[in-house]
Amino acid sequence: MKFAARFIFLGLVLITHQSFGEIKLPRLISNGMVLQQNTHIKVWGWAKKGEAITLQFNNQVYNTTANTNGKWLILLPTPKAGGPYEMDISGENYLKIKDILIGEVWVCSGQSNMVLPMERVKEKYADIIAKTNNPLIRHFFIPTLYNFYKPLDDLPAGKWEAATPENILRFTATGYFFAKDLFEKYHVPIGLINASVGGTPVESWISEEGLKPFPKYMSIVEQMKDSSYIGQVRKKEAATSSQWYAKLRKNDLGMNGPKKWFEIDYDASVWKTMIIPDFWENAGLKSTNGVVWFRKEIEVPESMTGKTAKLFLGRIVDSDSVYVNGKFVGTIGYQYPPRRYEIPKDLLKPGKNIMVVRIINVSGSGGFIKDKPYEIKVGDETIDLKGTWQYKLGAASEPLPAPTFFQYKPLGLYNSMISPLINYTIKGVIWYQGEANVPYPGDYHPLFSTMIQDWRQKWNQGNFPFLYVQLANFLKSKPQPSESLWAELREAQLQTLDVPATGMAVITDIGEWNDIHPLNKEDVGKRLALAAEKVAYQDKNVVFSGPTYQSMKIKKNRIILSFSNIGSGLMAKGGSELKHFAIAGADKKFVWAKAEITDNKVEVWNDTVPNPVVVRYAWADNPDSANLYNQEGLPASPFRTDSK
Repeated sequence: MKFAARFIFLGLVLITHQSFGEIKLPRLISNGMVLQQNTHIKVWGWAKKGEAITLQFNNQVYNTTANTNGKWLILLPTPKAGGPYEMDISGENYLKIKDILIGEVWVCSGQSNMVLPMERVKEKYADIIAKTNNPLIRHFFIPTLYNFYKPLDDLPAGKWEAATPENILRFTATGYFFAKDLFEKYHVPIGLINASVGGTPVESWISEEGLKPFPKYMSIVEQMKDSSYIGQVRKKEAATSSQWYAKLRKNDLGMNGPKKWFEIDYDASVWKTMIIPDFWENAGLKSTNGVVWFRKEIEVPESMTGKTAKLFLGRIVDSDSVYVNGKFVGTIGYQYPPRRYEIPKDLLKPGKNIMVVRIINVSGSGGFIKDKPYEIKVGDETIDLKGTWQYKLGAASEPLPAPTFFQYKPLGLYNSMISPLINYTIKGVIWYQGEANVPYPGDYHPLFSTMIQDWRQKWNQGNFPFLYVQLANFLKSKPQPSESLWAELREAQLQTLDVPATGMAVITDIGEWNDIHPLNKEDVGKRLALAAEKVAYQDKNVVFSGPTYQSMKIKKNRIILSFSNIGSGLMAKGGSELKHFAIAGADKKFVWAKAEITDNKVEVWNDTVPNPVVVRYAWADNPDSANLYNQEGLPASPFRTDSK
């Protein structure tokens, strides 16, 4: 197993260092680190049993001795923000740590929307990226690793990197915009520790002690502790996947005929056509998984040739390989990343050019996602690729069974990616997660609130600030009020504000209906920073949240709603009437309601509901028309007055 090899290697390294009496430090304590200001921090490591350790920092000397397990720890005070400093540690060997900054340290955790790096938003924020050169904002990325057997005490890899042109594209985008706003406000160094993994549910980040009140999840933990079970599943699934792709390649007519279908002189005159972007099932290939080929002839002006071109193919389900004039230009192996390729400067020709896309779809609907960019760009010139394409089935296949993602299982990520951090003093945590828990929202509030308390207990720093992002709007909007698992998950996140020292950023106004990874990470970071100003930095004047539902009263055929966090007052964004309020009587049959702001309260009614009992606001997967804000421009959280 890949993980087992990593773990064994780490153990051998520790044993080797201790056997020869060499001091070893955890990955986090290294050149370029940011230490939390104005507190006492821990510096720790490993050495030979009984080895005397001397540490020099900020003109002070500290001494300790490695215990019987070869572990040592020194507690030392940190000054106010500043630097750079150096730290000298000596025993039977000598280590120097350079370029240390003192400032604010934040852990950035969650799933893919926290993982999402600046590289993925480089087109949207090209100007910001071009101007980024701030060595006082730093980022430590932790690679994905899981362990079900024990909490680890170190990381397998990682280093501190400054926000410079060479490094910025590797930063978490949400974390960077959060840090950027804090730096502009407080002018102190900011350190980001990025412990996030795409697709992960909240339970994968909870310790074994934290999971004990949840028998359903503990039973999974016990199963995961059987390394032979994991090995067998991995082996079986790898064989299934290998056989599926080999059979698909063997049967793909586009790769096995006298001429391959991506070749420029291949005759595709008999191929059918469809409008792109769309799923191919809408063009007649119903319930078809496997390989489908797409081909388009485009006219390229001479002014766009002889230069490197940028090719944008939106998003594709699931994987694609792209050819221009018979030459391969790129591939992406799963559905979520935006398709952005470079066409070499000598590939496009004046006049007729042929573009071919080979798509493999493993399950569900395959094709091109709508409302994304499909174009070739050279400077200010653009060729629109939307419209009519030819297509042909290369090979049909049964769906490929979904693999088991062991990193999604309870406990594994806590043990390997959070446990190694808990000696490192932090200011707080920012968290962007929840999408993976949408199928079972009823579990989320107890799990999430337990995780926050669990981490605080492990860090032993009291109720450090824990700031999180409520789920964005996503999927197609619906014309009538309806039930929604996404809304229920948002409600569970709203309820988690009952945990002390928490803050929530509402982003139901900046999502994308067709993308679970919305590109607007700047506003996410800004709203988290506003929450930090209030919760972490005790700014009593900052308006850090949009309106939050507090209470209701019934007055004849109207329900009057009261809110906290109204700032300078409530408003309907855009100056129009309030939208996305629904009302119902005792029968719970919801209809759209009229709503108006009166004395910073909201009155809701529908003349067909004479005896209303309940109101819902923005209660949908994608409440894209919801427009209740405060005057500071922050949106109200979705809610229902009959919250369970």
